[in-house]
Amino acid sequence: MKYKALLTAATLSGIIGSTGAMAQESPTIAVVAKVGGIPWFNAMEMGIEQMGEELGVEAYMVGPTSADPALQVRAIEDLISRGVDVIGVVPNDREVLEPVLERAREQGIIVLTHESPESVNIDYDFEMISAQQLGEEHAKLLADTTGCEGSYAVYVGGLSVPAHNAWADAAVNWLDDNCSGLTQAADRFGVAESVDDSRNTTLDLLRAHEDLAGIMSFGSQGTIGAARAVKERGLEGDVAVMGLFSPGQGRRLVHEGVITGGFQWSPLDAGKAFVALGEMLYNGEEISDGADLPVLDEITLDGKTIFASQPLKLSKDTVDELAELGL
Repeated sequence: MKYKALLTAATLSGIIGSTGAMAQESPTIAVVAKVGGIPWFNAMEMGIEQMGEELGVEAYMVGPTSADPALQVRAIEDLISRGVDVIGVVPNDREVLEPVLERAREQGIIVLTHESPESVNIDYDFEMISAQQLGEEHAKLLADTTGCEGSYAVYVGGLSVPAHNAWADAAVNWLDDNCSGLTQAADRFGVAESVDDSRNTTLDLLRAHEDLAGIMSFGSQGTIGAARAVKERGLEGDVAVMGLFSPGQGRRLVHEGVITGGFQWSPLDAGKAFVALGEMLYNGEEISDGADLPVLDEITLDGKTIFASQPLKLSKDTVDELAELGL
């Protein structure tokens, strides 16, 4: 599975047609990932390609070389100039992307986001699970695992990543209300899109906080990095590690007892949803509260945000099967 490099226009030009929507019978749908080449977005790309083939539309992913919102801006600018019909994006920084998404919509391009319910210049954002549900499920798991004693840390992909911080807020609020004996060791860390950064941060926290009891990561690489650090220190079973992660990447650590578990959704299905929603909107179909949509099933519509309810529990009982599905 190859990601399209952002920094070379030649790569994009070989993939994206030069004709606009008026010259096409079906839409061209391009999705800009947070960062290319990691398992989560590999699975999402697979879903995009599978649904594109199923619907007979051109659909593909553009993967930035790092989790830099400026690279996402450049990708979207290039897609605008090439006249694609639908742009999807999983933002690294909502505010940074607002101006370029506004320009896309001014050009008549349909704009979809994922993990960004606060985005403004969009047609719709879709979420596979509500922020409150995802955050609270992790908080309850942390409370059960630690007995509400000690301190904990929270990792997000970036301090300006909308969905990650909404999940973290929901988790922290639940713990404040229901698990007061467990306190935050420090403010949250924006390291969860990098295994190395999250590993190093965890090692620092373990040195600084002898009572560290758990780490929650809302970002797929943070859970892996934190678990590796805990394993290096021989603290599996003493420090709980939980959060989002790719089952294929993390299952060994789960079976070794280093990763306690977590909750997420299927990035494969999220990729499919980008394409299915994009085609619906391109064809002028309306989306309403309570509708049964392709991939998402029955949804709740809150303004421009589409909420599905499709949590996936990650545990010793589920990771192998999910990994075999390519997740």
